[in-house]
Amino acid sequence: MGARIADMTESRRPNVLFIITDQQRADHTGFMGNEVVRTPNLDSLAARGTVFESAWVSNPVCMPNRCTIMTGRMPSNHGVIFNDRSLELSANTHVRTFRAAGYRTALLGKSHLQHGMSRNSMMPTSEVGSIIAPYPMGWDQYENDERYWDGVPEAPADFYGFERVELSIDHGARVSGHHYQWAVERGANPEHLRVPQTSDNPRRRGGEVWWQIYDPPYDEEHHSTSFVADRTIDFIEEASAEGSPWVAWASFPDPHHPFTPPGQWFDRHDPADIELPATFDDAMEGAPEYLRAFQSRSVHKMRNWVAMTGATSAEVTKNAIAANYGSIEMIDDRVGQILTTIEHLGQTDDTIVVFTSDHGDMMGDHGLLLKGFMHYRGTLQVPMVIVDPRREAGRSSSLASSIDLGPTLLELAALPGYHGIQGHSLVPVLDDNGATVRDNVLIEDDVDVPRGHAPFATSIRTLITPTHRYTRYNTGEDGLYELHTEDDERTNVSATEPTLRAEHVEALTDALIAHTETSRHAPLVGAERN
Repeated sequence: MGARIADMTESRRPNVLFIITDQQRADHTGFMGNEVVRTPNLDSLAARGTVFESAWVSNPVCMPNRCTIMTGRMPSNHGVIFNDRSLELSANTHVRTFRAAGYRTALLGKSHLQHGMSRNSMMPTSEVGSIIAPYPMGWDQYENDERYWDGVPEAPADFYGFERVELSIDHGARVSGHHYQWAVERGANPEHLRVPQTSDNPRRRGGEVWWQIYDPPYDEEHHSTSFVADRTIDFIEEASAEGSPWVAWASFPDPHHPFTPPGQWFDRHDPADIELPATFDDAMEGAPEYLRAFQSRSVHKMRNWVAMTGATSAEVTKNAIAANYGSIEMIDDRVGQILTTIEHLGQTDDTIVVFTSDHGDMMGDHGLLLKGFMHYRGTLQVPMVIVDPRREAGRSSSLASSIDLGPTLLELAALPGYHGIQGHSLVPVLDDNGATVRDNVLIEDDVDVPRGHAPFATSIRTLITPTHRYTRYNTGEDGLYELHTEDDERTNVSATEPTLRAEHVEALTDALIAHTETSRHAPLVGAERN
């Protein structure tokens, strides 16, 4: 059981190190029971914090969930429901609150608060938008990779609360953003950095099994994971030298596919030794029709490098998991470097640390790979650790959500919230690991495609309770699965347990109402009332 130990004085306001990875499953860490992937630094971090064993996303897509973490609001409310639109510049964030309180703030690595790297993820439309953005032309183009090939564009004075932004925009071996200029300055061959997200990419090894699994054509010192660690350490040292409290977002683009751990990290695991998931051969009886269709789609026939796909090959799946583990272990190594720097600066006892991911990956579960409108634990559950030096370590099985992280950090730093926050502070759970702050977790998933124009459900709502997952699709299908059992989401009991289903439908309805947008975008604080 966690407990409060001591308070920091006003002169020692807590720093915040927010470590976030991309597309990392909850069970792809040692502290969550994985005995193959080696994550000693993350495990050590978990040993001195609170591990949330039942932490879930608010949306299993990059941009929506990252914007939810930043704002403490559901995607349907902050507006970023998919990777095809940017978070409004005026959106309030917990980082803005920290900066207003005198904190130095920096975003190092992947942002994806703007749709620069994914702006081509949807078909163009000639329709005029429902809202005309009141911002100057180009406001949502800071993450457009082409702006960084010949230099670095002028940074916004305030990027959602971050005063300093150094971006690694893309995934896999492709280098762009500030990361590109940083690598070139350190001697990297520019031709080796502009790796296309296609099968004809340059590489040192790999690619035979699937072009998205290979060793990049440059050394690990130029990889995105090294960039994030280097820039995070530089910012922390700079802020510490000034004597300023700081918030550092160390945002690693890995282990998101393409799976391209460099050099030694590519060799960390032999695919032949990797075990396939227990549900790899699941026939998915009772699952939505579109998921059964995607289950049979080979990775070699993907529409593009981020399309939904099946795990039709055991060889591809084992190689993907092995490379994924290598990427995670490299991240773990660099996290260790960041934590060592904080310790050498004498700030370990003054620094709150969060570790999480924006969503997971199916990794062969139920015969599926990667992500995309697949509402199973693999994509919905994430690793989550919160370390507060003033509180004892522990583990909690209480429900937690990505939306809860912002309000938790604000309370830990004794800073005020703002109108419209929908997440719950997890501080009561940090104080008592048996406590609970929520009965369920609501998960949204939407894409702006008219029904009948996409071969999959375009709106999904899931409710996670301590014992079950209930999912409703706009195709009219639904699924009710018992969690924490050996069945492992194989059996849909929606039709065989009508009373239980009715209870979850009612709870989902209540959750949807509870998350309705009711906030004022600009509260008239102190205004005269008639």
